[in-house]
This record gives sequence, structure tokens and C-alpha cells, in this order.
Amino acid sequence: MKHVITDWYFEDLCTHGYLNRRDMLTLLALAGGGLIIGCATNPVTGQRQLNFMSPSQEIAVDKQHAPDQISQDYGRVQDTGLQSYVQGVGRGIGKVSHRPEMPYTFNALNANYVNAYAFPGGTIGITRGILLSLENESELAALIGHEVGHISARHTAQQMSKQTLAGIAVAGVGILLATQVDSDAAALALGLGGIAAGLLLAKYSRSDERQADALGLEYMCKAGHNPNGMVRLMDMLRGLSKTEPSMVEQMFSSHPMSTERYNSMRREVETRYTANMRASVNRERYMDATARLRKLKPAIDKQKDAEEALIAKKYREGEALLHEALKIAPNDYTGLVLMAKAKIIQENDRGAIPYLDRAIAAYPGEPQAKQLRGVVDARLGNKQAALQHFHECAARAPDSRITDRCIAILEAVC
Repeated sequence: MKHVITDWYFEDLCTHGYLNRRDMLTLLALAGGGLIIGCATNPVTGQRQLNFMSPSQEIAVDKQHAPDQISQDYGRVQDTGLQSYVQGVGRGIGKVSHRPEMPYTFNALNANYVNAYAFPGGTIGITRGILLSLENESELAALIGHEVGHISARHTAQQMSKQTLAGIAVAGVGILLATQVDSDAAALALGLGGIAAGLLLAKYSRSDERQADALGLEYMCKAGHNPNGMVRLMDMLRGLSKTEPSMVEQMFSSHPMSTERYNSMRREVETRYTANMRASVNRERYMDATARLRKLKPAIDKQKDAEEALIAKKYREGEALLHEALKIAPNDYTGLVLMAKAKIIQENDRGAIPYLDRAIAAYPGEPQAKQLRGVVDARLGNKQAALQHFHECAARAPDSRITDRCIAILEAVC
């Protein structure tokens, strides 16, 4: 039931130390936006806490926003064996979490940047960039366990509810900028380097990250995985932050790594989870599941270099790298869409069309290429063609913000 928000209610919350005045203003904005505000028991701590979303709202927000982010990350990897493997590891961890009833989905995504993230209703995304950086199943279990920990403790719901109003406003404007002939605006709108991930996916507090680490370690061990996977995962991420401090990782990684977190997990493993260290890390099983993906690594590495070049406005260098990547993997959806984006940024809309058409043929069910095809047609003045592409794009994601964005562009070009 929706609470009646009154001055005495906020005063009581602040008096008892639950809210400061800035949080009060956030609550007022959220209440005005129609979100339900109330108190509930945290499933992890057992304590009463202020919640901006009910469980049903968490699932609804997830259903609305997760498809958009998954599409911005170039959709799910088209490898049914890898998807089944990731989902299987994830389901085992979800079952032993504090919220086993959540409708978890675990998705290997085509994005090249190194990251994983969780939406509040149970959707978890894992980029192929980070999958290529892992070495065994226990590390994957640690990564998934950490994300499930955020959902269990409702960190994602709490952070997203504060950012939803601003995030929707920014994202709604972004894609419309791409219809304008302006390379800087187009680069932002097209989401090069995972920009879209920064709009709605939360930056967690240090305490949230530490709690998710601890929960992830607990869950992975309950599911039968070797706890050294958590230590190795953190060591890998810590090393990447030092050796590859690209702009993408610095600005858009949802989980910044620290030596303190690494040391804390190592102590936990060495003191509380020694008995679990007899479990296999299942390296061979992981390598078998990721074999097709690892064959693409040379192309993916060139794509990552190309993304950095494009962000730095080194367009010729970026295009050259993408040409090399497409020679290795000519039908790779991410590479094709990236090449189209490189053309669009340079105002070569006609040059983008062949790559977008190839991308649509390579991955018919993924809406991003179709959406960009509509943007290109709109910029070229082909409004009827743009309308058709946007209608097809919206039909592929009827319950998400992708539809809203297509409708917004339709209104702008008509």
C-alpha cells in the first residue's frame, strides 16, 4: 500500500537517524514519481530498513530497463552452449542466496569492456570482455555470487531508485542527439565504450561492495565452488586496473577494485572457508564452455583498441582496427555495429548502412542495429524507411525502454 507522505513522517525518519535532508528530498522526488516508499525487512540482515521499491516493483523496473542495457551491450552472446553454462552456474548460486525466489537470469553479453552488473529484479549481465579475463569456473561463480549479493541485500534497488528519474531523462535525450549531424553528440548517444551503463546502473558504496563480496563468497561456497575463485577474481581485477586503466574501465566499471577488498577476501578464505578449498576450480569445464568465445579474442582485442581510438577521436585508427577485426570475425555483430558507429560519428551515414545491414542479418533478434539503421535513415531524410526500422525495433523489445526511445525518435523525425 502506498504511504501518505507527510511532514511528520519525514521528521520521524530523520529524528531516528534514518535519513538526512538530502535523502528527504530524494524521497519527495520519488514519491512524486509514483514509486512506493515503505519499510521492509532486509533479507540479509533481518533488520527493518527504508525501501524505495517493493519486490514487485524491483521486477517491474528490471523488466523495463534491463533489455535496454543488454541491447546497449550488443545483446546476448550467440553461443547457446556458453549461455547455458553461465545460466547453470548462476542458477546454482541463486538457489542458495537469501532471495532464491527472485526470477534470476544470467546473461553473457557481447560487450568488450570488462564488467558485470545486476538489475534489481534478478537480471545479471556479464560481458564477454570479463569472461575472457577469467580462467576457471570458480572465478565465474565468484563474479556471479557478488552480483547476486547486491540483489539479495537490495543494494541495486536502493541505488537505482535514487537515479531512475535523472537516468531516464538523460537516456531519453541521448538517442535523439544521434539524429543530429554532430559527431560529439552522436558519439555520446551511440554509447561508445559502455557509456549507457553509467546512466542507470548504480555506483555502489564501499560498504555495499564489501557486503556483496562477503555474500558472494558465502553463496559460491554453498553452491560447491572453490573459494579461491573470489581471491583470484579480485586479484585479476586489481591487476587490470593497474595495467589497463582505460577510460572505459575507470569511468564505467560498476565495481572499482581495491587492495583492501582483496586482502579482506583473502583473510576470509584462509580463516572461514578452508574446508571448501578442496573443491575443484573446474578449469577444464570453463575452458570448454568458452572455447568459441576465446577463438574470437584476437578480434575482440582489436575492437577494444578501436573503441578507445574512437573515443579519443582517432577515427582513421579506429576504423583501421575495426577492419582488421572484421577480417578475423566478419560476421561478429559487435564489430559490425562498432564500424557503423564509427561511420556515423564521422557523418558518413551512407557508409554505415552496409555494416548495419550485415549486423541485422547476423543477429536478427537484437534491436540495436535496427535502431541505428532508423537513425541513419532519419539523418538522411528517409523518414518512411526510418519509421519502418523503428517500428521493427520497437516490436523486438515491447516491454522495455527501447520501445520508448524508438517512439521518441519517431516523433522527432515526423
